[in-house]
Amino acid sequence: MLDSRSIREGDAIRRRRECLQCGRRFTTHEEIEETQLRVVKKDGRREPFDRAKIMRGLMLACHKRPISIDTLERVVDDIERRVHERGEREVSAAVVGELVVEALRGLDPVAYVRFASVYREFQDATQFREIVDVMGEEGPPGGEPPEDEHAESNGEEQAGSTRR
Repeated sequence: MLDSRSIREGDAIRRRRECLQCGRRFTTHEEIEETQLRVVKKDGRREPFDRAKIMRGLMLACHKRPISIDTLERVVDDIERRVHERGEREVSAAVVGELVVEALRGLDPVAYVRFASVYREFQDATQFREIVDVMGEEGPPGGEPPEDEHAESNGEEQAGSTRR
């Protein structure tokens, strides 16, 4: 076992393991089985809360960005904890979406704009300009680069990395 830790204030355990035969790593989440939290979609449909959907959205938004999977897992853990802390059996998809937008805003400006543009269904370039203008007025999100940023930041390296 590589790592085992409590999440959601001790209500669950996240375990990271490595297969001794093939060396692949996998993560399990162990939790007390409770009444399953349901997400109410825009059209009124209800479906079970699915942390994997949040992770997929984050991974798409952070594609080719200097953000580790461990960082994204911590973001998903935090979002899931915050949703459960509400103490409700149902939560609207809008609440979950805004938690994701808020997390990305503090994590990476490009990922934030990517996710927000799809989530908020931008219809034209003026909406992109507005969100970028607001970000410029507020300064860089979070005040610090992500903890797993390895490369020195110069424009040439960053420009090249977005073309790969």
